[in-house]
Amino acid sequence: MPPLASDDPGKVTCSLRGSVVAGSWQTCLLTYTAGFAGIDDTGSIKIVCRYATDSGSPQFDDPAAPNYVTAVASNGAHLALRYDLKDNRRPWGKTIHIKVVQGYLKKGETITVTLGDTSCGSPGWRQQTFCEDTFELKVLVDRYATYVYEELRRSPTYRIVPGEPVKLVAIAPSLAKPSRKIPVRVKREDVWGNPVGKPWKISEPGFAEPGTYRIPIGDEETGLAAETNPIVVSAEPGPQRFWADIHGQSEETIGTNSIDSYFRFARDRAFVDVCGHQGNDFQITDEFWQQINETTARFNKPGRFVVFPGWEWSGNTGLGGDRNVFFKTEGGSLFRSSRALVNREAKSNQDASNTAVLFDLLRKTHPDGDVMLVPHVGGRYADLASHSKQLEPVVEVHSAWGTFEWMLEDAFLRGYRIGIVANSDGHKGRPGASYPGASTFGSYGGLTCVLADQLTREDIWNAYQSRRVYATTGARIFVDFSTDSGHQMGEVISAKEPVPTFRVRVVGTAPIERVEFRNYMRTGKSGPFMPAWKTVRNYGSSDLEGNRIKIVWQGATVRGRGRQVNWDGGLVVKRNRIASFQPFNFWNPEKRCEQISDCELKWQSLTTGGTSGVILNLENPGGTIDITSTQASLTVRGDQPGTRGEPVLLGGVGKQIQAYQLPPEGGSCELTAEFQPTKQMLNRGDNPIYICVVQEDGHMAWSSPICQVR
Repeated sequence: MPPLASDDPGKVTCSLRGSVVAGSWQTCLLTYTAGFAGIDDTGSIKIVCRYATDSGSPQFDDPAAPNYVTAVASNGAHLALRYDLKDNRRPWGKTIHIKVVQGYLKKGETITVTLGDTSCGSPGWRQQTFCEDTFELKVLVDRYATYVYEELRRSPTYRIVPGEPVKLVAIAPSLAKPSRKIPVRVKREDVWGNPVGKPWKISEPGFAEPGTYRIPIGDEETGLAAETNPIVVSAEPGPQRFWADIHGQSEETIGTNSIDSYFRFARDRAFVDVCGHQGNDFQITDEFWQQINETTARFNKPGRFVVFPGWEWSGNTGLGGDRNVFFKTEGGSLFRSSRALVNREAKSNQDASNTAVLFDLLRKTHPDGDVMLVPHVGGRYADLASHSKQLEPVVEVHSAWGTFEWMLEDAFLRGYRIGIVANSDGHKGRPGASYPGASTFGSYGGLTCVLADQLTREDIWNAYQSRRVYATTGARIFVDFSTDSGHQMGEVISAKEPVPTFRVRVVGTAPIERVEFRNYMRTGKSGPFMPAWKTVRNYGSSDLEGNRIKIVWQGATVRGRGRQVNWDGGLVVKRNRIASFQPFNFWNPEKRCEQISDCELKWQSLTTGGTSGVILNLENPGGTIDITSTQASLTVRGDQPGTRGEPVLLGGVGKQIQAYQLPPEGGSCELTAEFQPTKQMLNRGDNPIYICVVQEDGHMAWSSPICQVR
């Protein structure tokens, strides 16, 4: 039966079609043609994009500025334009709202919207920075001025593709046996971190002698070159090292591209060994939960790629906050925090209104221990006042949302025995290699290194349960943390045993700035943030020449949403000159650190809990550096700060800025150290002793603790 004429809400055409380069500047003409009934006075249309997109935010006031948007009605009706990040049903939240006022539209009349109007000097509309098979501009219409919107039957789509390659990435196993061949996987990336072309694999002959190696790789086609992550060659027995990112979403919930594409990217583009999928529970239909289980079963290949099914319990923070839920095998239960975006009649089990109910339901339905929860920080955050010792063996310290060491403090001060992990929590379809793009994500996505004998679900699962894992901010840093009595990370040392010597070996992906031995969160100056037990460097004050200065800013505004801190600013060097500089953790190519003159830098920067900054190489020791930002200003002498300058504390959640000296370039990427605490240094009860690694380039790593009981 053909549709009634009154069912016709109109149609839309788009000037962009086919393939568009990620991050490019474009002009997009959308023409809406009114259907039956037209649009009444004060009726409107919406043009909506997915929450995950980081395409340029539309603006309507400055014709010469980026992302300028105009709209014209064919009959001269007046149009009022506004933009809202959340003015439509999730995940289609980002909304251009175009209201017809002082007039109306009849059938066949049009509204033409120009996204990226360049007529007065605007460069256009910047496209989203990550690839998507079907980038959609969904159009809805309120024909009758009732604020009831009808979605058009067809909305424009086009494909976002990578740009030109600017970087080569080479990934090798972190641990290898002598004289064994070493597989190296290689890919090209564009300026936004999108893989370009097809990755390839090289089989290297390996190394006969134990030691640390890096393999240089060249690409004849592009002229690009890379060096692999460090490869530790050892004949010693022990677990292998597997890299995991088990936290992210696809387009079926709030992410990008399909769940199949999600797992293919992790395996074939990010080269991780272990992956998981975590859609928001209130958006997972019964059908999609079945699809998740079918997909993970299909992708899981022991010895090649291990995949765990799961979902994210996404309750409000006041009800307990975000928890990743993982199952050892398919067939696990789905207990939603709410049914906000699914059919109320969805049949999958009952709901879990808070974490206490969630813990109880999971313990009852999975008594054999085949379920695991991971508290984390996303938009909302996990409240660790609620915790299940049985279900929650680890806590997530870092993701693309930022770095959250305060989660460790929350756990340790409550006496929880937890391991430390990191993941991407990516929404851009790039698990395992999750660049933040140009949106509110402030960091490169994290990785977890899993210490396990074999790449199987059983062994990987047991490693998480036993806390034989460590976290990094995305770099494949090699960490070995143990004691002279044979205890490994994740283990518990009873009060009856002698206090051992704690040993660490780190092989970094860049020169190592320092390694901290910690108990609880002892890293600062007062309160629970007391000085680290021991901070180890490969250099001392006598190695500092006074002409290499690191300036670091870090922290967040609040724990939850709106945590971004703007650090826009610059510096001026007096009585000296800048020979060179290296910004670090400037993940957004649109927010840069640039040299204005031989004595001045300017930057745009934001943090969401992690660090950013710049390393200055001055022509000579001495002079002064005047640093200004939207958060604070300070002046330091080029030869004064020492190995760790006094931070300027700025409130919020760890907001601070500081400056200190570094040794000459080309420092060591390896560090070994040991430390034996006395009994008097220990607290009564559990002492979670772990190490934190900081590289010069801003990347970090955290071992899971060895718990010393007193």
